[in-house]
Amino acid sequence: MVQRVLPGRVLAAVTVVAVLGVPACTVADAGPGAPDVTEIRIGTPLPLSGPNAALGKDALRAAQLAAEVVNNGLPGLTLPPAGEKGVPNLGHAKLAIVSADTQGSAETGASVVDDLVNGKGVDILAGGLDSEVTSAEAQAAERLRVPFVASVSSSPDLTQQGLKWFFRTGPTDITYAQPFFGLLADEKAATIALLYTNDAFGSEAANVARSLAQANGRLVVADVPFDPSATDLVPQLRNIQGARPDAVLVAADAPATTLFAAAAAQLDYLPPAVLASGAGFADSGADLDGMSRRVAWSEDLGSRNPAAKLVADEYEKRYHAPFTENAAQVFTTIMAVARAFDDAGSVEPDAVRAALVALDIPGRDTIMPWDGIRFDDRHQNTGARAVVEQRLNGQWKVVYPKDVRAREIVWPAAEARG
Repeated sequence: MVQRVLPGRVLAAVTVVAVLGVPACTVADAGPGAPDVTEIRIGTPLPLSGPNAALGKDALRAAQLAAEVVNNGLPGLTLPPAGEKGVPNLGHAKLAIVSADTQGSAETGASVVDDLVNGKGVDILAGGLDSEVTSAEAQAAERLRVPFVASVSSSPDLTQQGLKWFFRTGPTDITYAQPFFGLLADEKAATIALLYTNDAFGSEAANVARSLAQANGRLVVADVPFDPSATDLVPQLRNIQGARPDAVLVAADAPATTLFAAAAAQLDYLPPAVLASGAGFADSGADLDGMSRRVAWSEDLGSRNPAAKLVADEYEKRYHAPFTENAAQVFTTIMAVARAFDDAGSVEPDAVRAALVALDIPGRDTIMPWDGIRFDDRHQNTGARAVVEQRLNGQWKVVYPKDVRAREIVWPAAEARG
Protein backbone atom coordinates (compact mmCIF):
# COMPACT_ATOMS: atom_id res chain seq x y z
CA MET A 1 0.00 0.00 0.00
CA VAL A 2 1.30 3.47 -0.86
CA GLN A 3 2.35 5.39 2.24
CA ARG A 4 0.11 8.34 3.01
CA VAL A 5 0.87 11.10 5.49
CA LEU A 6 -2.15 12.14 7.56
CA PRO A 7 -1.24 15.37 9.39
CA GLY A 8 -2.96 15.76 12.73
CA ARG A 9 -4.81 12.43 12.41
CA VAL A 10 -2.48 10.16 14.40
CA LEU A 11 -3.19 9.41 18.05
CA ALA A 12 -0.76 9.92 20.87
CA ALA A 13 -0.01 6.19 20.65
CA VAL A 14 2.45 7.07 17.90
CA THR A 15 4.74 8.39 20.62
CA VAL A 16 4.58 4.99 22.25
CA VAL A 17 5.69 3.39 18.99
CA ALA A 18 8.82 5.50 18.96
CA VAL A 19 9.70 4.46 22.50
CA LEU A 20 8.41 0.91 22.88
CA GLY A 21 7.84 -0.31 19.33
CA VAL A 22 4.15 -0.89 20.05
CA PRO A 23 1.92 -0.86 16.90
CA ALA A 24 0.24 2.52 16.45
CA CYS A 25 -3.49 3.06 16.31
CA THR A 26 -4.66 5.90 14.10
CA VAL A 27 -8.04 7.54 14.07
CA ALA A 28 -8.73 5.66 10.85
CA ASP A 29 -8.33 2.37 12.73
CA ALA A 30 -10.30 3.35 15.81
CA GLY A 31 -13.54 1.66 14.76
CA PRO A 32 -17.21 2.65 14.55
CA GLY A 33 -18.27 5.60 16.63
CA ALA A 34 -14.69 6.40 17.61
CA PRO A 35 -14.82 9.61 19.66
CA ASP A 36 -11.42 10.67 18.32
CA VAL A 37 -12.83 11.09 14.80
CA THR A 38 -13.99 14.67 15.01
CA GLU A 39 -13.52 15.66 11.37
CA ILE A 40 -13.91 13.96 7.99
CA ARG A 41 -11.76 15.75 5.45
CA ILE A 42 -13.14 15.81 1.89
CA GLY A 43 -10.73 16.97 -0.80
CA THR A 44 -12.35 18.80 -3.71
CA PRO A 45 -9.99 19.34 -6.68
CA LEU A 46 -11.80 21.91 -8.84
CA PRO A 47 -10.97 24.55 -11.50
CA LEU A 48 -10.98 27.68 -9.35
CA SER A 49 -9.03 29.66 -11.95
CA GLY A 50 -8.88 29.47 -15.74
CA PRO A 51 -11.74 29.30 -18.27
CA ASN A 52 -13.99 27.11 -16.09
CA ALA A 53 -13.38 29.00 -12.84
CA ALA A 54 -17.03 30.03 -12.53
CA LEU A 55 -18.10 26.38 -12.73
CA GLY A 56 -15.49 25.38 -10.18
CA LYS A 57 -16.53 28.04 -7.70
CA ASP A 58 -20.16 27.04 -8.19
CA ALA A 59 -19.25 23.43 -7.40
CA LEU A 60 -17.18 24.42 -4.36
CA ARG A 61 -20.06 26.43 -2.90
CA ALA A 62 -22.34 23.41 -3.36
CA ALA A 63 -19.85 21.16 -1.56
CA GLN A 64 -19.59 23.65 1.29
CA LEU A 65 -23.37 23.90 1.55
CA ALA A 66 -23.73 20.11 1.68
CA ALA A 67 -21.13 19.94 4.46
CA GLU A 68 -22.98 22.65 6.37
CA VAL A 69 -26.26 20.75 5.96
CA VAL A 70 -24.69 17.54 7.30
CA ASN A 71 -22.90 19.34 10.13
CA ASN A 72 -25.68 21.64 11.32
CA GLY A 73 -28.84 20.70 9.46
CA LEU A 74 -31.25 22.83 7.42
CA PRO A 75 -34.72 23.53 8.84
CA GLY A 76 -37.28 21.36 7.08
CA LEU A 77 -34.73 19.18 5.26
CA THR A 78 -34.90 15.49 6.16
CA LEU A 79 -32.47 13.98 3.64
CA PRO A 80 -30.18 11.60 5.57
CA PRO A 81 -27.88 12.41 7.29
CA ALA A 82 -29.09 16.04 7.44
CA GLY A 83 -30.34 16.86 10.93
CA GLU A 84 -27.93 14.47 12.63
CA LYS A 85 -25.39 17.22 13.44
CA GLY A 86 -22.56 15.33 11.79
CA VAL A 87 -22.02 11.68 10.85
CA PRO A 88 -23.75 9.58 13.56
CA ASN A 89 -21.69 6.39 13.33
CA LEU A 90 -18.48 8.38 13.63
CA GLY A 91 -19.39 10.15 16.84
CA HIS A 92 -21.15 12.91 14.86
CA ALA A 93 -17.87 13.88 13.20
CA LYS A 94 -18.12 17.00 11.06
CA LEU A 95 -17.40 17.26 7.35
CA ALA A 96 -14.61 19.63 6.30
CA ILE A 97 -14.24 20.65 2.65
CA VAL A 98 -10.58 21.03 1.63
CA SER A 99 -10.43 22.68 -1.78
CA ALA A 100 -7.62 22.80 -4.33
CA ASP A 101 -7.34 24.62 -7.66
CA THR A 102 -6.69 22.38 -10.68
CA GLN A 103 -6.61 25.41 -13.02
CA GLY A 104 -8.48 23.17 -15.47
CA SER A 105 -5.24 21.26 -16.16
CA ALA A 106 -4.88 17.47 -16.05
CA GLU A 107 -1.27 17.73 -14.89
CA THR A 108 -2.18 20.18 -12.14
CA GLY A 109 -5.17 18.05 -11.18
CA ALA A 110 -2.97 15.01 -10.56
CA SER A 111 -0.53 17.16 -8.58
CA VAL A 112 -3.17 18.68 -6.30
CA VAL A 113 -4.59 15.22 -5.59
CA ASP A 114 -1.16 14.23 -4.28
CA ASP A 115 -1.07 17.34 -2.12
CA LEU A 116 -4.63 16.88 -0.84
CA VAL A 117 -3.86 13.33 0.26
CA ASN A 118 -0.24 13.51 1.38
CA GLY A 119 -0.15 17.16 2.39
CA LYS A 120 -3.66 17.97 3.60
CA GLY A 121 -4.57 14.50 4.89
CA VAL A 122 -7.98 14.20 3.23
CA ASP A 123 -9.98 11.02 3.75
CA ILE A 124 -11.69 11.05 0.35
CA LEU A 125 -11.78 13.03 -2.90
CA ALA A 126 -15.01 14.35 -4.39
CA GLY A 127 -16.06 16.59 -7.25
CA GLY A 128 -14.74 16.24 -10.79
CA LEU A 129 -16.02 18.55 -13.54
CA ASP A 130 -13.88 18.10 -16.65
CA SER A 131 -13.45 14.49 -17.79
CA GLU A 132 -9.88 14.92 -19.01
CA VAL A 133 -8.77 16.43 -15.70
CA THR A 134 -10.83 13.94 -13.71
CA SER A 135 -9.12 11.05 -15.52
CA ALA A 136 -5.70 12.26 -14.36
CA GLU A 137 -7.02 12.80 -10.84
CA ALA A 138 -8.56 9.32 -10.80
CA GLN A 139 -5.23 7.73 -11.74
CA ALA A 140 -3.54 9.62 -8.91
CA ALA A 141 -6.24 8.52 -6.45
CA GLU A 142 -5.82 4.93 -7.65
CA ARG A 143 -2.09 5.06 -6.99
CA LEU A 144 -2.71 6.53 -3.53
CA ARG A 145 -5.55 4.08 -2.77
CA VAL A 146 -7.97 6.82 -1.77
CA PRO A 147 -11.67 6.81 -2.76
CA PHE A 148 -12.61 9.41 -5.37
CA VAL A 149 -16.30 10.11 -6.06
CA ALA A 150 -16.86 12.21 -9.18
CA SER A 151 -19.96 14.29 -9.80
CA VAL A 152 -20.15 15.96 -13.22
CA SER A 153 -17.43 14.43 -15.42
CA SER A 154 -19.42 12.32 -17.88
CA SER A 155 -16.98 10.45 -20.15
CA PRO A 156 -17.97 6.75 -20.16
CA ASP A 157 -14.27 5.84 -20.20
CA LEU A 158 -13.90 6.98 -16.60
CA THR A 159 -15.86 3.99 -15.30
CA GLN A 160 -14.71 1.56 -17.98
CA GLN A 161 -11.05 1.38 -16.95
CA GLY A 162 -11.51 -1.01 -14.06
CA LEU A 163 -10.41 1.50 -11.44
CA LYS A 164 -10.84 0.19 -7.90
CA TRP A 165 -11.06 3.52 -6.09
CA PHE A 166 -13.05 5.65 -8.56
CA PHE A 167 -16.85 6.11 -8.38
CA ARG A 168 -19.26 8.39 -10.25
CA THR A 169 -22.67 9.54 -9.01
CA GLY A 170 -23.69 11.49 -12.15
CA PRO A 171 -24.77 10.28 -15.60
CA THR A 172 -22.41 9.29 -18.40
CA ASP A 173 -22.49 10.81 -21.88
CA ILE A 174 -24.52 7.79 -22.97
CA THR A 175 -27.14 8.40 -20.28
CA TYR A 176 -27.23 12.07 -21.22
CA ALA A 177 -27.63 11.44 -24.95
CA GLN A 178 -30.37 8.81 -24.77
CA PRO A 179 -33.20 11.31 -24.11
CA PHE A 180 -32.10 13.30 -27.17
CA PHE A 181 -32.58 10.27 -29.38
CA GLY A 182 -35.92 9.48 -27.79
CA LEU A 183 -36.98 13.03 -28.61
CA LEU A 184 -35.65 12.74 -32.18
CA ALA A 185 -37.74 9.60 -32.64
CA ASP A 186 -40.86 11.31 -31.32
CA GLU A 187 -40.34 14.23 -33.72
CA LYS A 188 -39.42 11.93 -36.63
CA ALA A 189 -36.12 13.75 -37.13
CA ALA A 190 -34.09 11.64 -39.58
CA THR A 191 -30.88 13.66 -39.97
CA ILE A 192 -28.55 15.26 -37.46
CA ALA A 193 -25.40 17.38 -37.41
CA LEU A 194 -22.70 17.23 -34.74
CA LEU A 195 -20.94 20.39 -33.50
CA TYR A 196 -18.40 19.79 -30.75
CA THR A 197 -15.13 20.90 -29.20
CA ASN A 198 -12.15 18.83 -30.30
CA ASP A 199 -11.11 18.09 -26.72
CA ALA A 200 -11.72 15.03 -24.56
CA PHE A 201 -15.24 16.07 -23.57
CA GLY A 202 -16.44 17.07 -27.03
CA SER A 203 -14.82 14.16 -28.85
CA GLU A 204 -16.26 11.62 -26.41
CA ALA A 205 -19.73 13.16 -26.67
CA ALA A 206 -19.48 13.05 -30.47
CA ASN A 207 -18.44 9.39 -30.38
CA VAL A 208 -21.46 8.57 -28.24
CA ALA A 209 -23.77 10.52 -30.58
CA ARG A 210 -22.44 8.70 -33.66
CA SER A 211 -22.95 5.34 -31.99
CA LEU A 212 -26.49 6.16 -30.86
CA ALA A 213 -27.32 7.66 -34.26
CA GLN A 214 -26.38 4.41 -35.95
CA ALA A 215 -28.27 2.34 -33.39
CA ASN A 216 -31.38 4.51 -33.77
CA GLY A 217 -31.36 4.87 -37.55
CA ARG A 218 -30.40 8.56 -37.64
CA LEU A 219 -28.09 9.86 -40.38
CA VAL A 220 -25.21 12.19 -39.45
CA VAL A 221 -25.07 14.70 -42.34
CA ALA A 222 -22.43 17.03 -40.86
CA ASP A 223 -19.65 16.29 -38.37
CA VAL A 224 -18.02 19.56 -37.30
CA PRO A 225 -15.37 19.88 -34.55
CA PHE A 226 -13.97 23.21 -33.37
CA ASP A 227 -11.20 24.35 -31.07
CA PRO A 228 -12.27 25.17 -27.48
CA SER A 229 -10.39 28.46 -27.81
CA ALA A 230 -12.36 29.49 -30.92
CA THR A 231 -13.74 33.02 -30.96
CA ASP A 232 -16.08 32.59 -33.94
CA LEU A 233 -18.38 29.72 -34.95
CA VAL A 234 -19.70 31.24 -38.19
CA PRO A 235 -17.67 28.92 -40.50
CA GLN A 236 -18.76 25.85 -38.55
CA LEU A 237 -22.42 26.82 -38.45
CA ARG A 238 -22.36 27.72 -42.16
CA ASN A 239 -21.10 24.20 -42.86
CA ILE A 240 -24.01 22.79 -40.88
CA GLN A 241 -26.51 25.10 -42.56
CA GLY A 242 -25.48 23.70 -45.94
CA ALA A 243 -26.21 20.15 -44.77
CA ARG A 244 -29.78 21.08 -43.68
CA PRO A 245 -30.07 18.71 -40.70
CA ASP A 246 -33.29 18.16 -38.78
CA ALA A 247 -31.40 18.75 -35.53
CA VAL A 248 -27.95 19.85 -34.35
CA LEU A 249 -26.34 18.14 -31.36
CA VAL A 250 -23.83 20.47 -29.70
CA ALA A 251 -21.21 19.42 -27.15
CA ALA A 252 -19.24 22.35 -25.74
CA ASP A 253 -18.31 24.25 -22.61
CA ALA A 254 -18.32 28.02 -22.10
CA PRO A 255 -18.27 30.36 -24.00
CA ALA A 256 -20.00 28.26 -26.68
CA THR A 257 -23.39 29.78 -25.89
CA THR A 258 -22.40 33.29 -26.89
CA LEU A 259 -20.46 32.12 -29.95
CA PHE A 260 -23.27 29.90 -31.21
CA ALA A 261 -25.92 32.58 -30.69
CA ALA A 262 -23.76 35.20 -32.43
CA ALA A 263 -23.12 32.90 -35.40
CA ALA A 264 -26.81 32.02 -35.70
CA ALA A 265 -27.73 35.71 -35.69
CA GLN A 266 -25.09 36.59 -38.27
CA LEU A 267 -26.22 33.80 -40.61
CA ASP A 268 -29.91 34.33 -39.79
CA TYR A 269 -30.11 30.58 -39.31
CA LEU A 270 -31.57 28.59 -36.43
CA PRO A 271 -31.73 24.81 -36.99
CA PRO A 272 -35.10 23.11 -36.40
CA ALA A 273 -33.69 21.85 -33.10
CA VAL A 274 -30.52 22.60 -31.13
CA LEU A 275 -29.81 19.92 -28.54
CA ALA A 276 -26.88 20.93 -26.35
CA SER A 277 -24.60 19.07 -23.96
CA GLY A 278 -22.11 20.64 -21.59
CA ALA A 279 -21.79 23.78 -19.53
CA GLY A 280 -21.63 25.99 -22.62
CA PHE A 281 -25.42 26.23 -22.70
CA ALA A 282 -25.90 26.93 -19.01
CA ASP A 283 -26.16 30.67 -19.61
CA SER A 284 -29.47 32.48 -19.77
CA GLY A 285 -30.59 35.00 -22.32
CA ALA A 286 -33.11 35.64 -25.06
CA ASP A 287 -30.67 34.37 -27.69
CA LEU A 288 -31.21 30.85 -26.33
CA ASP A 289 -34.98 30.79 -26.72
CA GLY A 290 -36.00 27.65 -28.59
CA MET A 291 -32.74 25.82 -27.88
CA SER A 292 -32.68 22.66 -25.77
CA ARG A 293 -30.17 21.05 -23.43
CA ARG A 294 -29.78 17.83 -21.48
CA VAL A 295 -29.39 18.10 -17.71
CA ALA A 296 -29.07 15.81 -14.72
CA TRP A 297 -30.96 18.30 -12.54
CA SER A 298 -33.58 20.84 -13.52
CA GLU A 299 -34.73 23.94 -11.68
CA ASP A 300 -38.13 23.24 -13.22
CA LEU A 301 -38.24 19.76 -11.67
CA GLY A 302 -36.55 20.98 -8.51
CA SER A 303 -39.37 23.43 -7.88
CA ARG A 304 -41.69 20.41 -7.67
CA ASN A 305 -39.45 18.60 -5.15
CA PRO A 306 -39.72 20.11 -1.63
CA ALA A 307 -36.22 18.99 -0.58
CA ALA A 308 -34.64 20.30 -3.79
CA LYS A 309 -36.45 23.60 -3.40
CA LEU A 310 -35.22 23.99 0.19
CA VAL A 311 -31.62 23.39 -0.88
CA ALA A 312 -31.86 25.62 -3.95
CA ASP A 313 -33.40 28.45 -1.93
CA GLU A 314 -30.69 28.15 0.74
CA TYR A 315 -27.96 28.18 -1.89
CA GLU A 316 -29.37 31.30 -3.54
CA LYS A 317 -29.79 32.99 -0.15
CA ARG A 318 -26.20 32.29 0.88
CA TYR A 319 -24.38 32.91 -2.37
CA HIS A 320 -26.67 35.27 -4.28
CA ALA A 321 -26.41 33.00 -7.31
CA PRO A 322 -28.74 30.46 -8.95
CA PHE A 323 -28.53 26.81 -7.94
CA THR A 324 -27.25 25.14 -11.09
CA GLU A 325 -27.12 21.60 -12.44
CA ASN A 326 -23.44 21.33 -11.51
CA ALA A 327 -24.15 22.60 -8.00
CA ALA A 328 -26.97 20.07 -7.59
CA GLN A 329 -24.73 17.20 -8.67
CA VAL A 330 -21.85 18.16 -6.38
CA PHE A 331 -24.24 18.70 -3.44
CA THR A 332 -25.64 15.22 -4.08
CA THR A 333 -22.17 13.69 -4.22
CA ILE A 334 -21.17 15.16 -0.85
CA MET A 335 -24.40 13.92 0.73
CA ALA A 336 -23.70 10.45 -0.70
CA VAL A 337 -20.14 10.57 0.64
CA ALA A 338 -21.49 11.41 4.10
CA ARG A 339 -23.80 8.38 3.90
CA ALA A 340 -20.86 6.18 2.93
CA PHE A 341 -18.81 7.31 5.93
CA ASP A 342 -21.80 6.72 8.18
CA ASP A 343 -22.28 3.21 6.76
CA ALA A 344 -18.56 2.49 7.10
CA GLY A 345 -18.32 3.77 10.67
CA SER A 346 -14.70 4.49 9.84
CA VAL A 347 -12.44 6.79 7.85
CA GLU A 348 -10.17 3.88 6.89
CA PRO A 349 -9.96 3.86 3.06
CA ASP A 350 -10.84 0.19 2.54
CA ALA A 351 -13.88 0.49 4.81
CA VAL A 352 -15.09 3.63 3.03
CA ARG A 353 -14.57 2.02 -0.36
CA ALA A 354 -16.57 -1.04 0.74
CA ALA A 355 -19.37 1.24 1.94
CA LEU A 356 -19.44 3.01 -1.43
CA VAL A 357 -19.65 -0.33 -3.24
CA ALA A 358 -22.67 -1.27 -1.10
CA LEU A 359 -24.28 2.18 -1.09
CA ASP A 360 -28.04 2.15 -1.72
CA ILE A 361 -29.74 5.54 -1.58
CA PRO A 362 -33.31 5.72 -2.92
CA GLY A 363 -34.23 8.58 -5.22
CA ARG A 364 -36.54 10.07 -2.59
CA ASP A 365 -33.49 10.66 -0.38
CA THR A 366 -31.82 12.93 -2.95
CA ILE A 367 -32.65 16.26 -4.57
CA MET A 368 -32.20 14.76 -8.04
CA PRO A 369 -34.78 13.43 -10.55
CA TRP A 370 -32.99 10.09 -10.31
CA ASP A 371 -33.91 6.55 -9.35
CA GLY A 372 -31.29 6.73 -6.60
CA ILE A 373 -27.58 6.10 -6.08
CA ARG A 374 -26.37 2.52 -6.50
CA PHE A 375 -23.04 1.65 -8.07
CA ASP A 376 -22.60 -1.19 -10.55
CA ASP A 377 -19.49 -3.36 -10.72
CA ARG A 378 -17.69 -0.56 -12.58
CA HIS A 379 -18.71 1.98 -9.92
CA GLN A 380 -21.12 3.88 -12.18
CA ASN A 381 -24.36 5.03 -10.56
CA THR A 382 -27.15 3.05 -12.22
CA GLY A 383 -29.81 5.36 -10.81
CA ALA A 384 -28.65 8.52 -12.58
CA ARG A 385 -30.82 9.85 -15.39
CA ALA A 386 -31.14 12.93 -17.56
CA VAL A 387 -33.95 15.13 -18.85
CA VAL A 388 -34.24 17.57 -21.75
CA GLU A 389 -35.09 21.22 -21.14
CA GLN A 390 -36.02 23.88 -23.69
CA ARG A 391 -35.55 27.62 -23.25
CA LEU A 392 -39.00 29.19 -23.58
CA ASN A 393 -39.76 32.83 -22.82
CA GLY A 394 -36.51 33.16 -20.92
CA GLN A 395 -37.02 30.06 -18.74
CA TRP A 396 -35.84 26.47 -18.98
CA LYS A 397 -38.76 24.01 -19.05
CA VAL A 398 -38.58 20.21 -19.03
CA VAL A 399 -39.91 18.86 -22.34
CA TYR A 400 -38.70 15.24 -22.22
CA PRO A 401 -39.24 12.49 -21.04
CA LYS A 402 -43.00 12.71 -21.18
CA ASP A 403 -43.51 11.42 -17.62
CA VAL A 404 -41.82 14.49 -16.11
CA ARG A 405 -42.25 17.19 -18.75
CA ALA A 406 -43.78 20.55 -17.95
CA ARG A 407 -44.89 21.09 -21.55
CA GLU A 408 -44.36 19.79 -25.08
CA ILE A 409 -41.27 20.84 -26.99
CA VAL A 410 -41.62 23.69 -29.49
CA TRP A 411 -40.38 22.31 -32.82
CA PRO A 412 -39.05 23.90 -34.97
CA ALA A 413 -37.11 26.00 -32.47
CA ALA A 414 -37.70 29.25 -34.38
CA GLU A 415 -41.37 29.15 -33.37
CA ALA A 416 -40.30 29.76 -29.77
CA ARG A 417 -39.09 33.18 -30.84
CA GLY A 418 -42.41 34.33 -32.20
